[in-house]
Amino acid sequence: MSKPFSRRAFLGAALAASTLPAWPAAAFAGAKRLVAGTRTLEVNGRTAKVFGLTGPNGRPGISLAPGERFNVTLANETGVETLVHWHGQLPPWTQDGFPWPQTPPLANGTAQAYDYAPIPGTYWMHSHHGMQEQNLLTAPLIVHDDAALREDRQEIVLMLHDFTFRTPDELLADLTGANKASAPATMPMAKNPQPMSRITDMPDMPGMDMSGMRMSGDMPMDLNDIHYDAFLANDRTLRDPEVVRVERGGRIRLRIINGASSSQFWIDLGALVGRVVATDGHPVHPIAGSRFPIAMAQRLDLLIDLPKGGAFPILARLEGSDRQTGLILSTAGAQVQRLAESGRPAPAVDNSLEMRLMAVQPLAPRPADIVRTIALGGAMKPYAWSIDGAYWPHVAPLMLRKGQRIEIDLVNHSMMAHPMHLHGHAFQVIAIDGQAIRGAVRDTVLVAPMMGRVRIAFDADNPGRWAFHCHNLYHMMTGMMTEFRYQGIAA
Repeated sequence: MSKPFSRRAFLGAALAASTLPAWPAAAFAGAKRLVAGTRTLEVNGRTAKVFGLTGPNGRPGISLAPGERFNVTLANETGVETLVHWHGQLPPWTQDGFPWPQTPPLANGTAQAYDYAPIPGTYWMHSHHGMQEQNLLTAPLIVHDDAALREDRQEIVLMLHDFTFRTPDELLADLTGANKASAPATMPMAKNPQPMSRITDMPDMPGMDMSGMRMSGDMPMDLNDIHYDAFLANDRTLRDPEVVRVERGGRIRLRIINGASSSQFWIDLGALVGRVVATDGHPVHPIAGSRFPIAMAQRLDLLIDLPKGGAFPILARLEGSDRQTGLILSTAGAQVQRLAESGRPAPAVDNSLEMRLMAVQPLAPRPADIVRTIALGGAMKPYAWSIDGAYWPHVAPLMLRKGQRIEIDLVNHSMMAHPMHLHGHAFQVIAIDGQAIRGAVRDTVLVAPMMGRVRIAFDADNPGRWAFHCHNLYHMMTGMMTEFRYQGIAA
C-alpha cells in the first residue's frame, strides 16, 4: 500500500457555520458538543455524500471518562431533520432519541441538550429518523470505567458498516417491489438463500464452503437482502485499510461495533487469539478464540496480547459470502501486505458464541411477573416483517409496571435471522432453543430463523415508552417493531 498510515481526508464538510443561527451559550455550558452533519467519503475511488456525527475533538463519536455524565448538546447541521439514539444506554425515555410524538426530530439548525448518567462499556449512536443510519449517521460511544483503564491496554475501536452509493429509499423500493417498473437489469438487491447451519462451536472456522452449511432437512435460509457496494471498517475498505500502530508484544482492547444496517459478520483474528470480555458493553466471563460472530448492532470487547512484531489483519467476514473488510495492526517496521476484499466464504452468523457466554453481573434470581411469547414473522415476498402478526405502527403495546420481572420468549417463524433490540433496558439471555443458560447481559440478541427461540429476562426499572425492534433497518422499516410501555405513561 502506498500510504499505509495515512487517514483518508473527508473532502466535504457540514453546512457553513455562517448559514446557521448562533446557538445559545447556555446550551453549551459544561457540555460536549456533538455535531450531526454531512461529509464526503471516498470509497474505492468514488466519492459519496454521507452523514456523520463529530465529537468535540473533531473525530467521530464521543468518549467519556470514568464517572463522567453524558452531558452533550447535539447540533443538527445535516440540512434535514434528524434524531440520534444512544444505542444500549439507559437514559430517561424522553432522552432516548426515538421519534415518539413527545420527542419529535430536531429541525435543521437547532440543538438539543442531553444529560444523564451513562453506563460504562462499548456503545454507539445512530439516527432513528427514517433510514439515515444507512447513510452513516452513526458513531462510537465509548464510556470508560476505572477497571478497564487499570488494564493499561491500547484501545482500538473498529466500527463496521455496509455501504451503498444508492439511496436507502431506492434499496427499500427494490426490496418491496415498488421499483419493478424502473428497476435496472442488474438488481442491487439479492435474495441470497443459503442452507442454514446450527453450528454449536466453530473455534477456527476452517476454509468452509457454503455446501457445509446444512441443517436437518436441508432447509434454506435467506441471507443478505442487499448487495452492497462496499463494506467499511472505520470508513475504509481493504483497498486502503486503516493501519493502527501497535507495540511488539502489545496489549490491546479491541472494541468492535457492528453498525451495519443489514449485514452480519464473523470477526476473524487470523493467527491471533482474543478473549471476549464484554458483549454490548456488559462484562462476561472471558472466552478465548480467533473467530467470533457479531450480529447487527451488537458489540464485542476483545482483549488481545500480541505475540511478537508483525502485521496482524483483523477481518470482518460477511456471513454467507466471501466478502470482507477490516483493519491491520502493525508494529514499527513490519511489512504490510495488501489484502483482497474477498476471501474464503463465511457461514451464517449463529448463536454458537451466545450459548457459551456467561454474565459477570447476572440478574438477581426471582420469579417472573410477566411471561410472554413473541412471534417474529415475515418473508421476502411480499417484503414485510411483523411482530405477533402486527406491523408498526399498528401494534398493541406490552404494558409494564415498574418493579416487574419480565421474561420474553422470542420465536422466529421466518426464514431470516433477526437481531432484536430493546431500548432503555439491558436484558439477560436465559435460554436458547429451549436450553437454559446463564447467558450474557445485552441490548441486542440474534434469533435464528426457522423456529429459533431465545428467551430474555429484564427488570422493568426505567419507566417510559420503549421501542423493541429488529435491528435490520429494512425489517424495521417494513413493520418489525413494537412498543413496551409503562402504566401511567401517556401515548
